Amino acid sequence: MNNDSTKLTVDAVVFGYRAPKEIIVLLIQRKFEPFKGTWALPGGFVLNGESLEDAVYRELQEETGVELSYLEQLYTFGKPDRDPRGHVVSVAYFGLIKPDNLDLVASTDATDAHWFSIKELPKLAFDHQDILNRAINRLRAKVGYEPIGFELLDSKFLFGELENLYMSLLDRTIDRRNFRKKILALGILDELDEKVSQGPGRPAKLFQFNEKRYFELKEQGIFFEI
Repeated sequence: MNNDSTKLTVDAVVFGYRAPKEIIVLLIQRKFEPFKGTWALPGGFVLNGESLEDAVYRELQEETGVELSYLEQLYTFGKPDRDPRGHVVSVAYFGLIKPDNLDLVASTDATDAHWFSIKELPKLAFDHQDILNRAINRLRAKVGYEPIGFELLDSKFLFGELENLYMSLLDRTIDRRNFRKKILALGILDELDEKVSQGPGRPAKLFQFNEKRYFELKEQGIFFEI
């Protein structure tokens, strides 16, 4: 790499959810220097003639085997000293996915790929901790202006599971009665006739997202204060 030139990379912050209350992030272990053996976000250099979006999807698939249908651009990180190889500007993206039943396959520049709790992270290469912190803040902020959960919960779920997800995202307890009232008022949930028994007490009803309404509000935006 020519240290006199500015190079362009992409990085992907992929979040998942592990019940009952854990937000996780996908990391890879670097195969080569710099930071060989250190954990990092999936990503790499943008190829000539390649779009940023194509580059981030390609790197994510090559290094982890994961394919996402949607990634959102997060921020551009361009401090001249962020990469020991020279001036490397990174455009970071983030997305959400259900981690269950995903086969992680590390390849190309990665020796391993693994999910980590955002509360129990290894030391990260480059400025990837800064990138991850910004992504966590964005994810928590999204709770206030668009519905969350479709990409992280099973197709059918208990209302308590949705409550646990929001508490995990916000990293605090919530007023359950107020939360239920506000969520139901959005019209994004369909109550099903199916019930699940959870020990003593009456069986609880299952819910599913009303996909049409959910994505209408995701596009329009909401004001949702808990």
